[in-house]
Amino acid sequence: MIYRDIVLIRSGGDISSGIIERLYKCGFKVVVLETGNPSSIRREVSFGEAVYRKKMTINGLTSVLADDIEEMEKILENDEIPVLIDGEGKYISILKPSILIDAILAKKNLGTHINMAPITIGIGPGFFAGKDVHAVIETKRGHHLGEVIYSGEAIKNSGIPGNIGGFTKERVIHSEWEGNIRNISKIGDTVRKGETIALINGNKVLATIDGILRGIIRDGYFVTKGFKIADIDPRMDEYENCFTISDKARSVGGGALEAILTLKNQIPGGLTWMK
Repeated sequence: MIYRDIVLIRSGGDISSGIIERLYKCGFKVVVLETGNPSSIRREVSFGEAVYRKKMTINGLTSVLADDIEEMEKILENDEIPVLIDGEGKYISILKPSILIDAILAKKNLGTHINMAPITIGIGPGFFAGKDVHAVIETKRGHHLGEVIYSGEAIKNSGIPGNIGGFTKERVIHSEWEGNIRNISKIGDTVRKGETIALINGNKVLATIDGILRGIIRDGYFVTKGFKIADIDPRMDEYENCFTISDKARSVGGGALEAILTLKNQIPGGLTWMK
């Protein structure tokens, strides 16, 4: 197999999954690099969940955990998305992809640089387009969501989540304690403000608003104080949103696709496999 036609995506979280789906539907071969213990909140729409479940199907597309490159090839041949455990990005130099996307969303660059692939794309703040990567995709909800930036940075993280149903920071829950979480509620449950949705070392984690529990970190996960652990959607009638790729993720995915198609035309001789 020729690896240069692979799009390598660092992270298989919910925003990354919007990129993966968009590229897959447009005919790209996508491979995901994920950590050994993903901390996704919106687990039902994160292809990286294959690390725990071995397989993860979202919107009809399936990701499969691969132990090595040989398994990765078989999964690609089966028209599925391979997920390799590689938080440090060691496979990047081995596979030498034509396109590398950093969708870790750490709000800072954890090591991706512009020379790792002919096309490199950073998702969200922490990257400088033209220096760290070739392009950056805006992730902040609002007028510029999904915009492709070829020089400069995305809007800096404000620490305030985007507005959904009139709520911003109220809808996202962070741990007040350190320890292993024990979930009481599950994704898709209707919760009421003040209701206990989980326990951390016997301490109650309370719902902050009325709504649908759109995301909660995996049961048993060790969290530190301040760690994001849950997300409540105040729109009571939108249960299905818990299990489908979001408008934000699709918009960011569209931006990534635009960046790839634009940047390939700027490479001398182009990417021959895309002609």
